[in-house]
Amino acid sequence: MIQIKIPGSGIRYIKHAVFDFNGTIACDGILIKGVKAQMHKFSDLIEFHVITADTFGSVRQQLKGTGCNIIIIPEKNQASAKADFLDSLGPDQALCAGNGANDVMMLEKAGTGIAVLQEEGLACSCLKAADLVVRNVLDIFCFFKTPERLVATLRT
Repeated sequence: MIQIKIPGSGIRYIKHAVFDFNGTIACDGILIKGVKAQMHKFSDLIEFHVITADTFGSVRQQLKGTGCNIIIIPEKNQASAKADFLDSLGPDQALCAGNGANDVMMLEKAGTGIAVLQEEGLACSCLKAADLVVRNVLDIFCFFKTPERLVATLRT
């Protein structure tokens, strides 16, 4: 677990990292280069979870060997399914990342919610629900290495 004291905001705990798949850690069903290596690098500190409707049917193959927990949700009520999964982990100890409208509830509930703007775009509602936005999913892993980056961005 990573513990980060953010002035004006309190202590944030990151025990779980919950990622949406397509548009967040993958583009068109293909894992973004570098994500697998970063998951391995921080797996001793953080439990990784990927929650998706698996639009392209590729999530299991793409994440093979990562050791992350893969949760495939039904096509209906995706936002609620993601929020419910987060509730089962404990939202206060989770960093969640997504880019779609179906990620809004999850990002709002998360101890740290991150909107990711990449090739697939970013739903405006997702942007409003997040604590911060990154330009690339690999930037999130930099927060694990250098937590002071979150402090600098989120302090009030």
